[in-house]
Amino acid sequence: MAARPYVLYGLRNCDACRRVRRALEWADVDWRFHDLRAEGVDADQVSDWLERLGAITLLNRRSRAWRELSAAERELPDDASVQALLVRVPTLIRRPLLQTPEGRIASGRDAETVAAAAGQSEGDGTT
Repeated sequence: MAARPYVLYGLRNCDACRRVRRALEWADVDWRFHDLRAEGVDADQVSDWLERLGAITLLNRRSRAWRELSAAERELPDDASVQALLVRVPTLIRRPLLQTPEGRIASGRDAETVAAAAGQSEGDGTT
């Protein structure tokens, strides 16, 4: 049985996602890219990320997509509301998001660090 690949969740035109893609290619590890805009994301996956990373880490409040939301849409009283919003507008997920073959998740600069260390045996500080 083949090992699971790294999975990079992001957007094709995202500079940080490109840096992680280059690091994964350089590390010569098995990986695949999941384009959040083109492929979307399911509610179970978002729920898992929220549980592991938290809404503050997962929700990108600096994005253009966030600024385009109405004030009512930005009212997010609980994780269920955040989950529904991220499933509906997956470009609000902070990128890049990298899942290791072991199932750990790293976001943003942590994802860049993990990608740079891919293939090494040391711990990588992911959850």
